[in-house]
Amino acid sequence: MPVRVEFVSAEARALYADGLSPATSHSVGTDLRACFDEDVREILPGERLPVPSGLRVQPQSPGIAGFLYSRSGLGARDGLVVAQGVGVIDPDYTGEIIIMLLNTSTEPRRIRRGERVAQLVFQPVVMPQWQEGPLSATDRGSGGFGHTGA
Repeated sequence: MPVRVEFVSAEARALYADGLSPATSHSVGTDLRACFDEDVREILPGERLPVPSGLRVQPQSPGIAGFLYSRSGLGARDGLVVAQGVGVIDPDYTGEIIIMLLNTSTEPRRIRRGERVAQLVFQPVVMPQWQEGPLSATDRGSGGFGHTGA
């Protein structure tokens, strides 16, 4: 699936000198790097930090969007996660990808320029065709959390 990419600066291009391919042949995400002007930025416990990626992307196939996910090592080991759970990059957004990181740990964390901070996955999306009307009956019904007994 073709995706156009632009680097926002020569410095950003240099951070991705190894390319944008996933880390292994079976990885589905492309690692995004912190493209700061500073060498290091600190993120305090509970704080959110916008991290520029240095990239602008545009999928060339209809029905495809980009999704930002936390890197498992940063999340599990360091408590640094994508703040909103999953970031959505709409196919018509052509600005720089900014990763909003959240420090869920109890310690300040440091992020270095060029560090891999999130992963970008392109996925198909389905647009609903809304139809107003009554819903069909189900075994569960309108029961909320815990309604199924699980």
